[in-house]
This record gives sequence, structure tokens and C-alpha cells, in this order.
Amino acid sequence: MNHAAAIAALRDRVRGEVLLPGDDGFAARCAGFQTAYRHRPSVLVRAAGADDVAAAVTYAAERDLPVAVQATGHGLSVATDGGVLISTARLTRVEVDAAARTARIGAGTRFAAVIDAASRHGLAPLNGSAPGVGVTGYVLGGGLGLLGREFGYAADRVRSIDLVTADARSRRVTADSDPELFWALRGAGANFGVVTGMEIDLVPVSRLYGGELVFDLARTPGLLADYLRWTETLPEELTSSVSLLDYPDLPFFPAVLRGRFAAHVRVAYTGDSRDGERLLAPLRALGPRLSDTVAEMPYTECGAIYDDPPQPHAYQGDNVLLRAFGPDQAAEVTDLVGPGAAVPCVLDVRHLGGALGRPAQVPNAVGHRSARYLLRVLTPLMGAGPDEARAIAGKVLGALAAESVGGRFQSLVYGGCADGPPAAPATDFWEPADHRRLAALKKEIDPANMFRLNRNIEPAG
Repeated sequence: MNHAAAIAALRDRVRGEVLLPGDDGFAARCAGFQTAYRHRPSVLVRAAGADDVAAAVTYAAERDLPVAVQATGHGLSVATDGGVLISTARLTRVEVDAAARTARIGAGTRFAAVIDAASRHGLAPLNGSAPGVGVTGYVLGGGLGLLGREFGYAADRVRSIDLVTADARSRRVTADSDPELFWALRGAGANFGVVTGMEIDLVPVSRLYGGELVFDLARTPGLLADYLRWTETLPEELTSSVSLLDYPDLPFFPAVLRGRFAAHVRVAYTGDSRDGERLLAPLRALGPRLSDTVAEMPYTECGAIYDDPPQPHAYQGDNVLLRAFGPDQAAEVTDLVGPGAAVPCVLDVRHLGGALGRPAQVPNAVGHRSARYLLRVLTPLMGAGPDEARAIAGKVLGALAAESVGGRFQSLVYGGCADGPPAAPATDFWEPADHRRLAALKKEIDPANMFRLNRNIEPAG
């Protein structure tokens, strides 16, 4: 069958759209939130359901083509040049079962829709800082969220996964139906097929004491070390992070931040606001704040805590998981990203522990749970190029290499940092024994490595 006939046959099978380079809307529909890297497939299938996904997988398998999957494009790691891109952006259903405290979602659903639907029942999903992020990629990559220290990783709270595998078979995977594949999908999901839907747990949270404290590091230079000391005695109900950023004196930044090296401490506390005030008192005593937005809020406003930019943009990011993080190291990395840094970047430190440090009730492939902190370097690719971004990330993360637990958190590795420097291969997204187990399953489920345009696990052997 020639190419034109094959595409015509594919279009006959697909209820959604089949687009080729040059077709109206092709470029726009391939685009995602990440603008530094983008998919350039030979065929784009915008699926309207699992049958469309199966048709696209069959087309790719018959031609030995790789398959990439995209819903929102926030976590793009490897862009396809040729091959088949399956967009799940149209699969956006949300059905909440309030009695069971679960939500059934389509693979293109964003967290904002789940937050809204769940809030009507006094419930919330385990979302991250940006409600515009797609649920599927975030959850199956682990899901390190606003409520993580209390409720664990989002991947720990998955009930079932609807999946199309490399043989174009649609299946619902649960802990009972296929325990090995269920284990693998929650932590390495993109390697084993195309997810078309999931059922996830919701938690009984309807409000928070949350927001951010912003400090000028010229007036509180030891803020990062002070933050680390503060986290040592926090209850699990409080999840927090701190970000350092040297703001250029440019008009598109808020006037209060322009030309300042600032620290943003973000907090989400599910306990009583009066207890929250007491817990935050040591931070507030460190010095004057440029801003202090921490207050009682409905969970539907949780996106305001980080206030992540909603506009698509270009960026790279990498991280390291740490067993310890001392004051000398805090001073060193603060200097590396402060005024005079070769490349402007964001230094982000997440406080782990609590439920994040315990095994999931139903085991999964999210590992390195002994880590106490995650340190991330995020570089906007405005004045910097990809190589410069990787260089600054390597320098900052290298300063803490001695305290690494031996891994990175895959959901917070973006763009050209996906493969990492030679000292940090892609295999360090998983613990060694887990990686061997994943590779063995990959050989069984996807022996041709059709699903390789991701943080890839090669089939064993």
C-alpha cells in the first residue's frame, strides 16, 4: 500500500483528526507548552478515543515507526523528528465519585478541571503547583505535589489505568489484573503504551493555609540555610519549597522584584490557620518581606501559591535528590545562582520526607524515597542557549553530588537535560533493581521499543 492509500485508510479508521506536515493546523496542533523543543512527526493523530489510539499504533507498528504522545507538552523530554505523534488533548472527561473519593479522567485532562469538579464535594486531587499541567504525564511520572508530605506521590494514589500497548490492544490495568504492569506504569508509564484514561484517588481537602513569603536576599543572605533548618521540625501536613531568582531590572517583572535577588518560600498547610501562623513565625522573624501572601484560601485557589507562568515558553531543567543539605552547601549554591551568575536561572528546593519517604500502599516504580530534599535548576531559554543551561545546571547540581541519593526525579527534568551529563545517565530516574525489572517488562510489552520518545527504558538484552 502506498503512502497516500495508507493515510486514507488511517483516516477512515480514526474519528478524530489525521494531519500531515503542510495541512492546515498541523504545526499548531503539534505545539505544546514547551517551545524550545517541539515534535515534528510525519503523521499526527488527534485521538477522539481509545480506538483512534489503537489505529495510530497499528499504523506505526506496520511501518516500524516510533510513537510519541502529547497532551499538554509541559514535560517534553525527547521530540520526534518523523514517526507518529498521538495527541490525547481531546480526551478531557472528568467524572467524580464522591462516595469512593475517586475521579475518572481522560488522558488530556488538566488538573484545573479535576480541582474544580472535586471541590464541589470537598475533595482535591494530588496536583502540582500549576493547575494547567496535564494529569496523566504528571501522575505517571511520580507527581510531586502541593500536599506531598501528607499524602505522598500522586502515582501512589492511582486505582486503574486505561492503556493501548504496542500490539494495539486496549486494556484496563489494575493491581489485580496485571500487577507487574500496574507497578511499572506508575513511575515509568510512557515506556509501555499510550494512556487513554485513569482513575485516581481524591483526598478530603477543601481549604489551605497557603501562599508565599518573598525575601530580598541582600537583606537576608542566609535565607536558604535558615529555610533548611526550619524544615527539620515541620509536621507532615505542611509541604513547602523555596526558590531563588536574581531578577533582571526589566519592565515585565513586578516593580518590587526588579533588580533584586529574591527568595520565594511557598507553603501549603492543611491544618488550622492559627497553627499555620505559629509554624511560619520563625520564617517571618528572619526579616522584612517583599511580599507575604500566606493566608486561608479555598483549595480551588491553590494555583496562586506558586503563580507559575501560564504562557508557553522555552526552558530546561534538571535536579538531584539529596539525603542531606547543609548550610555550607546552601551558601555555595546561593552564590552560584546569584548576582553575577553566568546564566540566569531559578534554584528550587523542595522539602520531601513525610509520606513521600514511605513506600506506596500498592508498590510502584517511584523510587529514591529516602531523599530529604530535591534541588532543581530551571533555566529559561531567553538569554541562554541549551548548552549554557546544561552547564549551569551541572555546576550547581555537581556542588551537591556528594549528598545525592543516586537519582533524579524524572517529572522535573525538562528539555535538553533529559539525558543528563555523563555522570547522570537516564537510568538514574529509577533505582538499579527497579530499572532492571522495568527493562525486563519492556522486552515483554514493547520489544521493538516503539515507545522510545521519552525518558526511555530500553528492552532488556
